[in-house]
Amino acid sequence: MKQDMEIRMEKTIAALKSELATIRTGRANAALLDHVRVNYYGSDVPVAQVGNISVPEPRMLMIAPWEKTILGDIEKAILKSDLGLNPTSDGEVIRIVLPELTEDRRKDLVKQVKAVGEKAKVSIRNIRRDANDAVKKQVKDEGLSEDESKRLQEEIQKVTDRFTAEVDQVVEHKEQDILTV
Repeated sequence: MKQDMEIRMEKTIAALKSELATIRTGRANAALLDHVRVNYYGSDVPVAQVGNISVPEPRMLMIAPWEKTILGDIEKAILKSDLGLNPTSDGEVIRIVLPELTEDRRKDLVKQVKAVGEKAKVSIRNIRRDANDAVKKQVKDEGLSEDESKRLQEEIQKVTDRFTAEVDQVVEHKEQDILTV
């Protein structure tokens, strides 16, 4: 039961990191384009599946599509995304220069990061609740002793505290990335 709970909490942390990777900082990061989907022969696929994404400069992304015919579709997909980026194409590759973040935009991004972190904490607390319910069910169904039940619940709380602290660490690190000019 404890291992199952820890695995679920680790998955929550991984999902948090994945979601935070798509929030931009002052530096270019190929993960920014993870959620941008391109219409490719009738199906929507991630940009990374239709071209090579590289970071030639700290504030520039470059996409080299494997087929030149899809250049326009990639540009449209980036423009349609809510990232606020302006791609430029030279017929061979697409370059995206990331504009400098304003102070207000940085504050908005920090709020967004905190909201994502809070969502992860709620998920971790829900996993804790499920584990505590399982312990209570064991007390009722299998005759688990009160002392053993209390010990298990204290253990569950310690694991929860550890993962909550990890969420705080990840969020804090992302905030520092965003606020660094």
